[in-house]
Amino acid sequence: MELIPSLQDGLDELKPSLFELLSEQQLAGLIPPSLRYLLVIATQKYPRYLLRVLNSFDELYALIMVVVERHYLRTTGGGFTESYYGLKRERVLRIKGGELPRTQIVTPTQLRESLKLSEGDIWKNIAVMVGLPYLKRKLDESYEIYAPQTTLLGPRYNQDSLAPDATFRQRVMYYYKWFLRNVYPSINGAYYFSILVFNLAYLSNSTMYSSPFLWLIQTRFRRMSSADHRAMDLAQQKPSSPPAAALRPGHNSSIFNTRTFSKVILPKLLSGLKLALPTSIFLLKFLEWWHASDFARKLSRKAAEDLQLPPPVIAGLHLGKKSSTEATATTNSVSLGKAAGTTTLPTSTATKVQQPKAKPPISSSSHLPILTVPAPISATSGLCPICLKSIVTPTATQTGYVFCYTCIFRWVEGTHDRQTNWMEGSESEEVWGNEDVPEEGKNYTKTSREGSWESGKGRCAITGRRLLGGTDGLRRIIA
Repeated sequence: MELIPSLQDGLDELKPSLFELLSEQQLAGLIPPSLRYLLVIATQKYPRYLLRVLNSFDELYALIMVVVERHYLRTTGGGFTESYYGLKRERVLRIKGGELPRTQIVTPTQLRESLKLSEGDIWKNIAVMVGLPYLKRKLDESYEIYAPQTTLLGPRYNQDSLAPDATFRQRVMYYYKWFLRNVYPSINGAYYFSILVFNLAYLSNSTMYSSPFLWLIQTRFRRMSSADHRAMDLAQQKPSSPPAAALRPGHNSSIFNTRTFSKVILPKLLSGLKLALPTSIFLLKFLEWWHASDFARKLSRKAAEDLQLPPPVIAGLHLGKKSSTEATATTNSVSLGKAAGTTTLPTSTATKVQQPKAKPPISSSSHLPILTVPAPISATSGLCPICLKSIVTPTATQTGYVFCYTCIFRWVEGTHDRQTNWMEGSESEEVWGNEDVPEEGKNYTKTSREGSWESGKGRCAITGRRLLGGTDGLRRIIA
C-alpha cells in the first residue's frame, strides 16, 4: 500500500508511509495507560503518598510530556516516540507544491536549517501532541459520566434546571453538561471523520498532511536524512575543554545548582528516556514469559521441597468444654490412631461431628428464615439438590450450584411443589436441614407458615441468596 504514491508521482524517500505514522501513534497511546497501571499498583502499597498523584495523573503526565516533547523537538526535530521510527517534523514552505527536490539533493544542510522548526512552531506542535489529547481525554471522561444517564433512561431523565439565583460555577456546569449531551457527540464524530479523510488523502498522495491538525499548524512528517544525523552527531560531541568564558569566578558546578541542573543534568535525563522505553518493553516481555512458562513453577516447587510444614488442622472439631478425663481419653484415642496409621475419635464425639444442627439463613429485609435445601454431599454426585434425582438439563445459578433446569426455574419463580407444600404446612413435606422438622412419629398438624418463613422465591435454593435478574440469571451448562 505504501508504494501506491511512488507509482503515481515518483519515489519520495523522505516521506514516511501511513503505516509508520499509525505505528508511532499506537506506541504513543500505550504509554499513558501503562504508567497509570504502574502508579495504581504503587498507590495500593503507599496510598498516603501517591493517592493525590493518582487523582491528578492526567495533569502531571501532560506537564511532564510538555518538557519531554519540547526537548526532543529541539534536539531531534521530532517527538519522543517519533524518534524511535526515525521521523521528524518540519515546516512546509509557502511555495507551489511545497517541495524543493533539487535543493534537497544539492544543499541538504541549508534546506534542513530552513525547514527546521522555530520556537513558535515547537509550541504549536506541543499543543497538538500534548494539549489536544489531554483535552479530548477529559471530555471523554466527562461524557461517560453525564451522557449515559440520558442515553439509557431517556432525554428527560436527570435534566438539571438552572435556578434563577445560580452561582457562576453552577451556570458553567449547567452549560458544560448541556454541551456534552447535545454538541460533543457531533464534534467527536467530526474529529474522527476528519482524521480518516486526511489519512486516506495522505495514503493516495493527495496531501502532505496526515492529520487535519498538522494542516492547521503547517507541519508535516518526514524521515530523517543524512544531514539530520550529521547535525545530531555534532550536537552530541563534547568539547575537549570548556571555554574560558564558562569558568567565571564563583561559578558553582553542583548538581543542586539551578543552572547546572537545567543545562546539564536535565538534558541527560531526558535523553536517557530513549533507552528507558525499550528497556521497559524488554522487562515486560520477560515478565510475560516468566509467568507463562513452567520454569517459574518448577523453581518455586524446588524451593519449597525442603520446607517442613506443620500438620493440617481438622476443621469442625470444636466440641466445647470437656472435663480433664474426657480430654485425656480423646487425646489417647487420637495418639493411638496415629500410631496405627489411622485417626479415631470417641463415639460420642463422632456422632456430634456427623450430625451438625443446621440453621436456615435469615432475610436481611424481612428478618424471616428462608427455606433452603441442603447442599449436595459431593460435587460429583450427579443429583439435583431439589428433586434428589439425576440432574436433567443442568443449569447453574450465580452462586455456582447446579440444578435441574425445571426445578431451579420453578424454585426461583416460587411455584415448586416443595415450596408450596412447606409454606402450606403439608405433613408430607420435610425441611431439609432446617430446625423445625417434625420428628418421626410425632403428631403434626398442618399449619401455614405464611408470614413466619420466606419460600425462597427469587433466591438460590441452597444458599438463600437473592439472584440478580431472577430466572434470567440462570445459565444452562453445555457438556
